[in-house]
Amino acid sequence: MSNGSPLEGVRVVELAHIMAGPVCGLLLADMGADVVKVERLPRGDATRGFLPPSVDGESAAFMMLNRGKRGVALDLRSPEGVDVVRRLLAQADVVIENFRVGTMERMGLGWEALAQVNPRLVYCQITGFGRTGPMSERGGFDLIAQGHSGLMSITGEGPGRAPVKVGAPVTDITAGILAAFGVVSALFERERTGEGRLVDTSLFEAGITQTYWQSAIALASGVSPGPLGSAHPLAAPYQAFRTADGWINVGASNPRTWKGLTRVIGKPSLAEDPRFAENAGRMAHLDDLVEVLEPYFQRRSTDEWLVRLVAEGVPAGPIASVGEMLEHPQTLAREMVIEVEHSALGPVRSLGRPVKLHRARSETAGPHPEAASDRPAGARGRGAPLFGEHTREVLEGYGLEPSEVELLLADGIALEAR
Repeated sequence: MSNGSPLEGVRVVELAHIMAGPVCGLLLADMGADVVKVERLPRGDATRGFLPPSVDGESAAFMMLNRGKRGVALDLRSPEGVDVVRRLLAQADVVIENFRVGTMERMGLGWEALAQVNPRLVYCQITGFGRTGPMSERGGFDLIAQGHSGLMSITGEGPGRAPVKVGAPVTDITAGILAAFGVVSALFERERTGEGRLVDTSLFEAGITQTYWQSAIALASGVSPGPLGSAHPLAAPYQAFRTADGWINVGASNPRTWKGLTRVIGKPSLAEDPRFAENAGRMAHLDDLVEVLEPYFQRRSTDEWLVRLVAEGVPAGPIASVGEMLEHPQTLAREMVIEVEHSALGPVRSLGRPVKLHRARSETAGPHPEAASDRPAGARGRGAPLFGEHTREVLEGYGLEPSEVELLLADGIALEAR
């Protein structure tokens, strides 16, 4: 029976670890693909060891990135284990890998070799710096990619301060998103041509894509912009301000919202100040602008300012902690915190699918402002697999005889969770 998901029936083999590749697999699983995560013996994905925190011994980090997938554990150092992977990939639609350049080739599982066996295969490779270029053979690490891509030169409080990375592993996550976009694009093209593609992206390029505004400045002016704290490089005021009891983000950078802000703080004459009347002037005199506005914001609490600014139509919001975000009514309304069913732990909370797909309403369905979920009411998605949880199920489902699977398990080539 169809589950109504757009990637239903797409078979994905994830030969990926830690973050960028698993993010790609997670997004594809969220859209209905059958994602089989192949983990190396003896320990599996390194995130299984990212402890603490854990839930009854299971890594919270691993469970976050690998829900919705089936798990297989194989010895990829053995010819027999590699042969099993080759047999899986002969039937798969997509393979995701984020090893160093050349690793899959040394196992005989590179793009060129697999395309001979399965010309419809979409081969997704995520590396540190891409398949080509003088740094192609270097490994991929978020911190290193943030530095190389220019991100750390624009993140932080200002000139002369210590370099600061983006708090989240943004190049890992973005590379996974770009990879998923590439995979879906290649699958769409395959419907026309019948042939697979090599999808090639990297943490380096993922970091570069985060610098659109700053690269625009550098390409146009020849000057590399530096860190501005919470401020925007092209518009003002668009940053955080200290209040009587904390901080508030304010985005009042166009003519309407700027004038609205001056009314809210009780100083409408600021809108006519020659330094601040236009955005170009406000950017040129940003330090003066902040110095003028800060005392006003410190007169009231964050909540008081939020009420006034929102009523005036000025974009504003708090700086929430992660815990506050997870409990916020909007987060819950968007199903961004969900429960998944873990085979050993039962219900486990996780982040939900960030893309919702809506269908047109039928005339008989009546008004429903919120789209129904793809899953039945009350049903939980699949949690992250135990190490080797689906080894037997997957291998037999991909055509291996039960006797072959038994032999692989007996010889320690494959592992089955008990």
